[in-house]
Amino acid sequence: MRPIQMVDTKTQYHKIKPEVDKAVLEVMESTAFINGKQVQDFTDHLSVYLGARHVIPCANGTDALQIAMMALGLQPGDEVITPSFTYIATTEVIALLKLTPVFVEVDAQTFCMDPVSLENAITPKTKAIVPVHLYGHAAPMEPIMAIAKKYNLFVIEDNAQAIGCDYQFADGSKKKTGTIGHMGTTSFYPSKNLGAFGDGGAIFTDNSELAGKLKIIANHGQSKRYYHDVVGCNSRLDTLQAAILDIKLKHLDEYIGARRKAADAYDKAFAGLSKIKTPYRASYSNHVFHQYTLILDGVDRDGLKQFLEENNIPSMIYYPVPGHKQKMFAQFASDALVMPITDWLTQRVISLPIHTELEDEQIDFITTTVLKFINK
Repeated sequence: MRPIQMVDTKTQYHKIKPEVDKAVLEVMESTAFINGKQVQDFTDHLSVYLGARHVIPCANGTDALQIAMMALGLQPGDEVITPSFTYIATTEVIALLKLTPVFVEVDAQTFCMDPVSLENAITPKTKAIVPVHLYGHAAPMEPIMAIAKKYNLFVIEDNAQAIGCDYQFADGSKKKTGTIGHMGTTSFYPSKNLGAFGDGGAIFTDNSELAGKLKIIANHGQSKRYYHDVVGCNSRLDTLQAAILDIKLKHLDEYIGARRKAADAYDKAFAGLSKIKTPYRASYSNHVFHQYTLILDGVDRDGLKQFLEENNIPSMIYYPVPGHKQKMFAQFASDALVMPITDWLTQRVISLPIHTELEDEQIDFITTTVLKFINK
């Protein structure tokens, strides 16, 4: 049995090595390391895959969120609502732009933004909403968009963990997550479902005016070289990463299928156990399992994590400290917020290895080891 990893990018690479190596060598031969044709090729192909009119590549997922917020022309003190139960990048950029992060609860089953908590948090200062499609499960976008329309608010989807996920509306129609709000953002960090061999990110939108602003902001605020219209930043996806991503995009649905297969095997192994709650799959979301996250009930989580480590099985806690309890947000008095669901989840979640290369033997060993600890 191969050593078990949280994400096995090496084995994945070796399966597509000839394609990737050829694409990389073509970039090397062209020496067009910045804004080479492969960047446009990838963005065109991703646009078609997502069904998004515009895809603006950038340097990483955090930049994608920052540029999206900058394009909205928000002013210091404007409030942006986002879940507390998410990775820090989602809220970090809000504070970085001198906006005010407003934390709301998530649904205890899906881990995604709760629409009731969202609407209760809206004030006259609220300007935008950033729902997060956490772990690969879609946030409830239909009610979120209805609330946004009611209060005339912008919606930026954080789609870093759910690229390829389909959201099904009440009328049966479907759209890819990241293409439902006014803008969507993603990360191509190597461990993501569509991961580069370094950093990378992108922003999606159907709004041509917003797309124009996004492109200008990501390129030093210039629409014409050396003529800078607004304050921008320097954030671009380099040609090597674009070439690699273009190859991997062709395999994305295959990768998602492999993740779902692994998740199904985990679900089957843990079925019927009162101490383990497996990931919920809402009817409106076809979960793409960036993470496979359990909720433990009456189980020593730290003890389980240590036991797994002793058996050479990695695991992770995503996330041990929610946004409203982070020191960096103390100025907003966020640590005084009462968020029982978020706090409850941070004490009980644990994520097991899941990736495209998991073998049946590895899954059997992981589940057997978990059950050994649970039942001892």
